[in-house]
Amino acid sequence: MFSTGKLLEIIAIQTEIARLGADLGSVMQHAVERTLGLIGADGAAIELAEGDDMVYRASAGIAQRFLGLRLARGQSLSGACVALGQAVRCDDTELDSRADKAACRRVGLRSMIVLPLRYGDSTVGVLKAMSARVAGFTESDQRLLDLLAEHVAAAMFHAAKYDTDALFYRATHDAMTDLANRSLFMDRLRGIGVRAGREGMRAGVLVADLNGLKQINDGLGHRAGDALIVEFARRLKACARQSDLAARLGGDEFALILDPVDSPEGAKAAVARLESALGSPLMFEGRVIEVGASIGHALMPDDGCDIDALVDLADRRMYAAKRQQRGAAHSGRTN
Repeated sequence: MFSTGKLLEIIAIQTEIARLGADLGSVMQHAVERTLGLIGADGAAIELAEGDDMVYRASAGIAQRFLGLRLARGQSLSGACVALGQAVRCDDTELDSRADKAACRRVGLRSMIVLPLRYGDSTVGVLKAMSARVAGFTESDQRLLDLLAEHVAAAMFHAAKYDTDALFYRATHDAMTDLANRSLFMDRLRGIGVRAGREGMRAGVLVADLNGLKQINDGLGHRAGDALIVEFARRLKACARQSDLAARLGGDEFALILDPVDSPEGAKAAVARLESALGSPLMFEGRVIEVGASIGHALMPDDGCDIDALVDLADRRMYAAKRQQRGAAHSGRTN
């Protein structure tokens, strides 16, 4: 039996998920984040079955930086869970032949519980709880997590209107802007990173931060802020080639994968075009809203093929550009 406190915690999580409604990305992310505290997990992920792969579409804790990671469906415990349609538990990944040992070592997990996400007759993915310790979970943990998994699966299918194809789309795209979300962005970048390391083909990552969103929300209200985000996304997508990928990483942070890039100069030219496109004012209910962005970029293989380091470098260059813009604006006011 569960304690009253744990049952109340499950009810609270279910209520929070219901409030998120049709925002599938937020539903999945909230579920993995709450899994950590619910059973004392070191990490958690929701993986969806996509073709022959299981793909991390939401992650937290030790799994957080592996968003977009792909595992071979036929060689992982997650794939076994989908095939069986029932919960599986692993007390030691080093001794369990069903586990992808290389992936487990990479993430840093040693034991796990994997619950199927099913609605009706469909099992489309799993909720995975991870521990860095051998035998990190009990039968009680598994039963408690099963209550959460059932609710998460139902919420996911309701968010996607019971359509499996729609579910996968909603899991990989931002609800407000319809751009790729962080999960799809990292998934695509991991694939490009493997190719760049193998073939030496050049690709670029641009990270763009929308300037002044807080001031607009405070001064004109969140409707104006939302309109700015949507317009910013539209302009970003318009700048992307068919082979590129425009994404909203969260809040006022956006990104663009340039694939391919012919030279470092080509990447700089893309940044200039993007700055020009994003910089023109927006009309909102008869008022002019100034639009601007700070942009940083990094290239692979020039700056390396480790995608986490690459995104971090582009992010740091973006913040350097933002500081430079603020310095120039301050200098202009004092002259």
